[in-house]
Amino acid sequence: MVAMLEFPKWLSPEIIPGLPFRWYGLMYLIAFSVAWLLFRRESKRLRAPWTEDEAANFFIWSIVGILLGGRLAGTLIYEPSNYYWIKPWFIFWPFDESGAFVGFQGMSYHGGFVGLIVATLIWCKVNRWNWLDWADLIAVSAPLGYTFGRLGNFINGELWGKVSTAPWAMLFPNAERFSAKEPWVQEVARAVGIRLVSMNDMVNLPRHPSQLYEALLEGIVLWLVLWFFVRKRRTYRGKSVAIYAIGYGVARFIVEYFREPDSGLGYILALGDPQAPTARFVSLFNFSMGQILSFLMIVGAVIFMLYARKHFRIAPGEPMFVDAAKRGESGARGTDGIRENSGPRTSKFNAPSARKLRKKIK
Repeated sequence: MVAMLEFPKWLSPEIIPGLPFRWYGLMYLIAFSVAWLLFRRESKRLRAPWTEDEAANFFIWSIVGILLGGRLAGTLIYEPSNYYWIKPWFIFWPFDESGAFVGFQGMSYHGGFVGLIVATLIWCKVNRWNWLDWADLIAVSAPLGYTFGRLGNFINGELWGKVSTAPWAMLFPNAERFSAKEPWVQEVARAVGIRLVSMNDMVNLPRHPSQLYEALLEGIVLWLVLWFFVRKRRTYRGKSVAIYAIGYGVARFIVEYFREPDSGLGYILALGDPQAPTARFVSLFNFSMGQILSFLMIVGAVIFMLYARKHFRIAPGEPMFVDAAKRGESGARGTDGIRENSGPRTSKFNAPSARKLRKKIK
């Protein structure tokens, strides 16, 4: 009896074979759309003082930051051949050297996270908004959208997990094959019912569907915690951001034990068994790049949480948004609870003063 699952043969990275439209890109669009809808709904519930245009502008900056940071880190950190360091013009060029369309295969979550922070900090600074007010809303809205990004990885048949004999382990068609001469390969093959014909065979072994683990833990579970338990209990500014960063870091750190380290990088810190094959779980003390970055993310989030709890507390009766208090009246609001463009950020036109100014200029 074969105790494993086959990767669905009807799944293809391309939406329409032969055309440059891929499920991975579509999943990113769905992810951003879901995050936007949830962000807008929460803004409406809290009667946020920003306009629809301001919210859309903020989201555009967020998306650009995610894509720039994710792509730069994915190519410059996770690419072991240094190809993009030698030819950096290919980082944002969706064609290979032969002219074939390859898209942007290689995005780093941690790079995207940093890019998001930098881009939105700049936007809030320029537009004189309190960054934590916007960031808390993004934190409770984004994880559910992130789920679709990991589903895109699964459809692509990439970022597979380590070899496993679990009944739900799956054969990924593009995964690395292993020599049948290896004793551990023979052991796994017998356990799952794979028949070895020759010791010269290169065997495709079942692996953890780690993309689905990530979609569940880093996406759905984290969103449920933030949306239903954290969202309505905002006692200090930055609370949702801190809990999101800690929750994602913990979930990713755990899942990395089941996910094969990136090709060419292996274990960055092998404190357990330095000789262990990266395709198998051998030691709790062998750490991948994803685990190291997630650990740093957790540490940074804990430090930020302790600081925010002390310095950014929201007192009873205090306005939920810093900027709403500074600007006085929140302005006329549309039917969705978001202030219209005619709010207090636009000053009244003074015709006599304008005529005097024109005379001075002349």
